[in-house]
Amino acid sequence: MNRLRRSTLAALALAALGGTRIAQAQRPGVNYTVLKPEQPVNAPGKIEVLEFFWYGCIHCYNLEAVLEPWIKGLAPDVRFRRVPAIFNARWGHDAAIYFSLESMGVLEKLHRPLFDAIHRDRLRTDDAKALNAWLQKQGVDTKRFEEVFKSFGVQSKVRQVQQLTVAYRIDGTPAMAVHGRYTVSPEQGGSQRGILSVVDHLVALTRKSLPAKG
Repeated sequence: MNRLRRSTLAALALAALGGTRIAQAQRPGVNYTVLKPEQPVNAPGKIEVLEFFWYGCIHCYNLEAVLEPWIKGLAPDVRFRRVPAIFNARWGHDAAIYFSLESMGVLEKLHRPLFDAIHRDRLRTDDAKALNAWLQKQGVDTKRFEEVFKSFGVQSKVRQVQQLTVAYRIDGTPAMAVHGRYTVSPEQGGSQRGILSVVDHLVALTRKSLPAKG
């Protein structure tokens, strides 16, 4: 399915269903997908939760309002990580921006402002002049940013998340994954809060299956 069409259908589903699925029993194949084969996780001793997103996705942007406080309330045994999904060169470009900001130590500071700039102020991240002007306003050394953007380290991370997008069979954003075992789409979650409710259920399910720490 076309990515934009899928996003539109997801938005309609969220609007129509609201929070009705939150209180329902969570069922595999309905509220979430069981990954086969399971994917390796990169969080020793933790339950790994991933969010697949794209800066250009309005639904990812809208999810931030409920996602940010939810992240702050996660249990100590849960490790959350954002993954910039990649379906084409444009998405790969934005993933490289994400990893460049991360490498420069300013991602935490600029992640939400970049989302705001794109969806509120109509910043086009594929317009180098406009992006550099925005970065300068944020106090970022644009020459250094360009060097990091083209670096082997950043481009390697871009290739890795492109492979991750395929391995997790992600076909649209936002999507969540739990410990390499499960994925949740907007349609399955039923609402922004519904997605997170399903993830909470899957975290608890995973926790029960892991060896007890002794």
